[in-house]
Amino acid sequence: MRLFEILLVLSCLALLLDLLFIKRSVKKTGLGLCIGSSVIFVVQLLVEGYRWQLLLVYILMALLLLIVLFRHSRKMVNIKLGKLLKYSLSSIIVILLVVSTSLSVYLPVFHLPKPDGPEKVGTQTFHFTDQNRDEVLTDDQSDKRELMVQIWYPTENSNNNKSEALFPKDKEMFKKYIQTYSNSLNLPDFVFDYWKYSRTNSYENVEILPSTSPYPLVLLSHGMGTSRVLHASQAENLASHGFIVVTIDHTYSTFATIFPDGRVTDYKTKMTTIDDRRKIGNIWTQDVEFVINQIEKLNSGAIESQFKGKIDLNNIGVMGHSFGGATAFNTTYLDHRIKAEINMDGSLYEVENRDVINKPFMFIRSGSFKDWLVDFKNDKNSDNEINKQLSDELHIIKNVINQGGSAIYVEGTQHFNFTDLQFYSELIKLTGITGDINGKRGSSIVNQYVLDFFNKQLKGTGGNLIQGPNDMYPEVKFIDPEDL
Repeated sequence: MRLFEILLVLSCLALLLDLLFIKRSVKKTGLGLCIGSSVIFVVQLLVEGYRWQLLLVYILMALLLLIVLFRHSRKMVNIKLGKLLKYSLSSIIVILLVVSTSLSVYLPVFHLPKPDGPEKVGTQTFHFTDQNRDEVLTDDQSDKRELMVQIWYPTENSNNNKSEALFPKDKEMFKKYIQTYSNSLNLPDFVFDYWKYSRTNSYENVEILPSTSPYPLVLLSHGMGTSRVLHASQAENLASHGFIVVTIDHTYSTFATIFPDGRVTDYKTKMTTIDDRRKIGNIWTQDVEFVINQIEKLNSGAIESQFKGKIDLNNIGVMGHSFGGATAFNTTYLDHRIKAEINMDGSLYEVENRDVINKPFMFIRSGSFKDWLVDFKNDKNSDNEINKQLSDELHIIKNVINQGGSAIYVEGTQHFNFTDLQFYSELIKLTGITGDINGKRGSSIVNQYVLDFFNKQLKGTGGNLIQGPNDMYPEVKFIDPEDL
């Protein structure tokens, strides 16, 4: 909970205690509590802002203020309540306060954790259209493939700009954005309204930090049905350590993608068969390759921007989560411009002709990998296409390890611990999509291993963590190729 939200709840309790234990004749105490509580009430609404989780607290605060004021008024008739009724009403008030407070705690106004690098982080968003590709995920045959990408980079923020909101600042755009979430989850719009208060650690459209050498580039793809928003903290952390990071929204495969003209696209991707996965995987692979083309134009000045000459195109890395991780693997394998890749808990959709491992790859799997591997081995003799696909994938991971790459899993994590979803609410753990590990701890571990890998492969420094077990991170287990 935020500071004035806590003070607001405490003020309600103080007013209730005044009603229960302070004599009516002691006016100064009651009036002082009313004045102080009123100030906190107003400041909370004006500074921190209203949110629906505190609705019961707001109502109870208004009622308690009125009752205490009238109680100490000379004109107020002294009404005697029996002890049973008085304490029953007080118990109901306390229960309502606990309910509202619990909603505020478990559906909090969250902010992204601060990056641990030495540099501040700037961000800028671009809208790119691939005129050479038709959009096959819509019915309009004239549509071309459009992408929203966000660039994160080191900055001085010399103008002391305020950090950016995580979600769209424009009220109408924000409303459209959360409507796509509410429609998908069959929830009313107001449930997500408090997201407007969540903030990043980045500063929009500020100047890139001057450097004697260009910055290495990392492209980041989200998982199926999520969006680039869920990887903002990973992008910020890498940028704070001297990387330029490009996060991509794969249009029509996200919960919501918002375009500069106010259009908001939702999820329209069909994923029922292995062939569907390969078809969509091909689209995403082309997305990444197209974005690299656009970054080359930014760096050359063909597209006017502040990034001209600032990007090291000889040191390009790609990473992704889930389907985005599989896309990162596939794109790295096919595109000679990409030097290294990280796949975060993504099952590969293309395993044929992927045996020649000639680049640095890293697989980071969730804590369920070990149990999954046991289950697969018990059923590996089943003759079906899915099992063959999984067997080929394990063969690829084994090749990666044998060729000097890395493959680890993080105990206590589940699939969505590789996204920022773990910061949204502790209640998400109850669904099983995030693990028992503390969200900030899980995020920090993944960030450290991602940074260590790209430092070694794109900067030629570090690389200690990916060499083997480390006492600082006992949750990280290195996969033995003999177990695959």
